[in-house]
Formats: sequence, structure tokens, C-alpha cells
Amino acid sequence: MKLPLAFPPEVEAEARQAAAQPRLPELDRTDIPLVTIDPPGSMDLDQALHFERRDGGGYRVHYAIADVAAFVAPGGAVDAEAHRRGETLYGADSRIPLHPPVLSEGAASLLPDQLRPALLWTIDLDTSGEIAAIDVRRARVKSRARLDYAGVQQQLDAGTADPLWTLLREVGELRQRREQARGGVSLALPEQEISVVDGQWQLAYRANHPDEDWNAQISLLTGMAAAQLMVKGKVGILRTLPPPQPQDIARLKRTAQALAIAWPDGQGYPDFIRTLDPSKDTHVAMLTACTTVLRGAGYVAFDGDLPAQPVQSAVAAEYAHATAPLRRLVDRYVGEVCVALCANQPVPDWVRAALPALPGLMAEADHRAKHYERKVTDLVEAVLLAPNVGETFQGAIVEINGAHGDGHEGVVMLRDPAIEARVNSPTALPLGQEVVVRLAVADPAQRQVRFELESGAP
Repeated sequence: MKLPLAFPPEVEAEARQAAAQPRLPELDRTDIPLVTIDPPGSMDLDQALHFERRDGGGYRVHYAIADVAAFVAPGGAVDAEAHRRGETLYGADSRIPLHPPVLSEGAASLLPDQLRPALLWTIDLDTSGEIAAIDVRRARVKSRARLDYAGVQQQLDAGTADPLWTLLREVGELRQRREQARGGVSLALPEQEISVVDGQWQLAYRANHPDEDWNAQISLLTGMAAAQLMVKGKVGILRTLPPPQPQDIARLKRTAQALAIAWPDGQGYPDFIRTLDPSKDTHVAMLTACTTVLRGAGYVAFDGDLPAQPVQSAVAAEYAHATAPLRRLVDRYVGEVCVALCANQPVPDWVRAALPALPGLMAEADHRAKHYERKVTDLVEAVLLAPNVGETFQGAIVEINGAHGDGHEGVVMLRDPAIEARVNSPTALPLGQEVVVRLAVADPAQRQVRFELESGAP
């Protein structure tokens, strides 16, 4: 797979010129004390937020999104290169960006104390957390601070956080309850994270801080608001996921039974998923099995007739990618459609002309990103384990997917080191059970790691 590495000289030159001459909107909303919250060290800051209580009850959410179109001319060199890339690719300690860093980590990024063009979303919520009003327009904004999740969560836990973060918690928890009421699904699988410490690769499993989940709800809220606008206006591009088929749910129930996990009659699979505890090996195996019903997400563009299937079933609503235009191409188009619709103006011709090709382009970019991230992880795992070939490790079988359905091939999850890898066995693998496995292959050149089942529970 050929990856886009260095930007062509003409792209860099155009980006530098655009960075020096941004198109700033007339509307000045630098009075809003916006802040960003991201992983430590992030420079490509797409979103800045602020909350306030509404008179009479409810909340007002201000969500500023980097205005990439203020720097990228349709049909220009930067635009063409962004279409070729589709999205930013993330590796262990590096990234292959969608846009030149002079834009994505500089002039277009919502860095603190910098005047920036933005698409300013203003979303009013009622006391239950439901959307009451939506507006998005171009504005000049200024972030007050760049914060990270761990630091904000520490302040919240200590009771010393700014009132802004109390409002984030209130709104985030309300939106989580709305998600549950809709039948939305969030999988709490342990996330395998690569870091570099003193020049050495490290792998660890990491669970989200609560403030990450609350902030994710604000992004979901904005994506749902964007979808509402586009569906009403009958033009745009949605992120969709078909609902699971009855046979898929029946298969999950058989898996739960095999793992001795109770699934009460009448309980829907979203509510069942919320009962699972990712600290338990059998539950991790169950969560891994549940990912099968969340596969198949894609994009659908429309201009006139609405899509036959417009819903993102994991969100349990119509939804669009709208909040990461520095890192994902489609978000720029969603933003342009929504700004035009809110202003009762025609959607720009260049946006309409690009819509039909975007689903295919983004599907290719998604595939490339997943492939790249998997290959990076495979390499890190192989390098870390290469000195340990022949040694045994404790782990749990979290997936069985033999090529012939015989249950002799699957995935083992080790907790120390934090690795998921292929495992083979002469007998059927015990799904969800703790096992001892022997490292048979760790080949950095082939980016391959493979274990063999040594025994059952130790």
C-alpha cells in the first residue's frame, strides 16, 4: 500500500501563502471564553468549546470548529492533495497529516491566544439534554487555553475544576442518558495504545477518562445537529451504519451463553453491552464479539431525495462527521453545507459537485488508515516480543475466527505486555478463558506475531 508522505512543493508553497493570509470572517466572537481539550501534546486542534446555562433552564453549547475552507481554495493544490489523502494517518510517534502542518498544526489550528477563523456551532439544549435550536456560522474566535483530559479529570475529581467542566459533566451525562434512551451503543473495549518513552516503544491498555466520554458526547451532538440540518435541507453527506440483523443478535446471544454471561429475555443488545465489565476477560471476549454488529459503517451523499437508510445505528440517529476537518476531509464539506443552510443560502457549487465522489473516497481513506495503524501496531509488537520467542505468557482468548470455523485459530489478549495477537491450537480454543500461550513467531521484518496454545487456565 503506497502512502502519501512528503507534500509536493507546490502544496507546501500554497499552504504557506494561505497561512500568511487567512480569510477572517466579519463576525467577532472572541468574547466567548473557548478552550480546547485534547490528548497531551496535540497541535492539530479542531474543536474549542464553551457552555453556559440558558435562562429558564437548559444549556447553550458553543463548539468552534477549525475553518479549513478559510485556507484551502477549492480546486487548488492543497485541496487536491487533501482529496488524495482523505484523512490523517496516525503511527506510534508520528503522523501523516491530511494538510501541511503549517496549516493543520499552525494557522488553522485553534491554538490558544490566537485569532482564528472558525465555524461556530451554537446548540441549545433543553433540561433533558435534547436539541432545542441549532445555528452555525463563520466567526473569528480565540481559544483561552489548551488543556488535556487527564489534567481536567484530576481537577474534577479533586473538586478544584473551573465551573466550565462541571457543565461539561452535566451536559455529557445528560447526552449519555439520551443515547441510552435512543438505543445507542458505546463499546468500552480496552484501547491498545502505543507510546514512546526514552526512545523505546511501549504498549499499554488504556480506558477513557470520564471527561473524554463527555467530550465525545459533544462531538456526537454536533454531528447529529449537522445531520438534522442536512436532512431538512435535503443535501449533504451522512455517516451511516445499517442496523444489526436478527441472525447477528442471535449469534451474540449464543456467544454470551457460551461465556456464561447472563442476557435476560427482552433485553436489547445496547442495554446488554452496558452491563459488560472490560476488566473481566470473559466480558472483553463478549465486547470483542459485539464489534461484529458495528461493522459496515460508511458514507452516503444525497442532493434531493433522502437516502433510503440514513441512520447510524450505533448512534441510533442520523449523524454526520462534522468536527474534525483538520484530520478528515469529509468534515469540511459537511461544515460548508451546514453554514449555507443556516444562512438560507445556496450550497456552493464546488461542494455539490464533490458530494457524489466523497463516499468512495472516504471509504478508501478509512481502509488505508486502518491498514496503516494495524501495520504499525504489528511492527511494535514484533519488535518488543522478538527476544522472547519460545517463552510462555498468560492471556485470554477474546476471539475465535478460524478460517474453516473449526475454532483452532483466534486472538489472544495479553495484559503484560499489552498485546493482542494471533493464536493457534490443535484443539478448539476456549473463548473468554484464561490460558497459557507460547510465543511461536515474532518477526519484525514480516510484522508478524503468532502464539500457540500451551494449556488451559493456569
